[in-house]
This record gives sequence, C-alpha cells and structure tokens, in this order.
Amino acid sequence: MACLARQLIKMSGGRVAIKQKGGIGMSGVNKVIIVGRLGANPEVKQTANGQTVARFNVATSEQWKNKETGAPQERTEWHRVVVWGRLGEICGEHLAKGRQVYVEGRLQTRQWEDPKSGQKRYTTEIVAGTVQFLGSAGGERAASQEGSTGTDSEPSFDSDEEIPF
Repeated sequence: MACLARQLIKMSGGRVAIKQKGGIGMSGVNKVIIVGRLGANPEVKQTANGQTVARFNVATSEQWKNKETGAPQERTEWHRVVVWGRLGEICGEHLAKGRQVYVEGRLQTRQWEDPKSGQKRYTTEIVAGTVQFLGSAGGERAASQEGSTGTDSEPSFDSDEEIPF
C-alpha cells in the first residue's frame, strides 16, 4: 500500500489547501443546497430490507427582468430528492405539496432497465442528509441525518407516468 505525502500550502487570502506530492490533492466536492417548494406529497416506501425511503420533488425558481423589454421572466427547475431512514419517515409525516423546504445533500445518478422497453434509464437525484421544514405549516421544524446510505433498485418515478407539476 503506497502512502501519499501531503503538504499544507498557504494560499492568498489566508485559505489553506492540501497538496499531494505530484499533483493537487482535492478529490472533489459533491454538495447540494436548495430551498424550494414540494410539487406533490412525499412518496414513502419500505425497501425489501426494511429501510424507509421518502421521495419528493422540489421546485426552485429564478426571477429576472428582460434587459430589452423589461418584462419579468421566471425559470423553474425541478429536483428529485431522496431521504433515507428515520429522516425519510419524518418527511413523510410532516411535508405536503406546496410546503417550503431546505434540503442539503449530495447528487447521485442511478441507472436501471425499463421493464417495458428494455432500455437503460438514468436519473439524478439529491440524496438528502439534512431537511428543514420551512413556512407556516406547524411552525419551523428541522431534522438531520448524518452518514445515511442506501440504494433502491426502483426508479424514482414511472417513466410513463405524467409528472403532477
């Protein structure tokens, strides 16, 4: 087993980086933070091994004015969110369509084979580690789960099903 030597480097602005001999030591960052509204009530299921998983979609919107006409513009992005374990159960109990939510987690892309067409399908989703319930429904509540992992062989949504938003 080879051991890589590391060295601390002081950068401008007081930032510090770790450099491995022979190259840069940063392996990457996979972190997502969104604040938006649920497009539908969460879907909560139990996996074959008894683990709880909640799935829901969150809409985030961006607004601006057209530089030429001054007309207001808006773009909405939809994000698939997956929450495992007890935090998933809590989301299923307290979240509902239209509720504002803060989600922090990591991006994960899964693939599966469509049973109807036999084609490979892919979906990218946020695997949440922290969910905070925002807005007036029952006041502000927060829930967090560290280090949750899990996989589920089912796609997040049936590809033939119409998305309710």
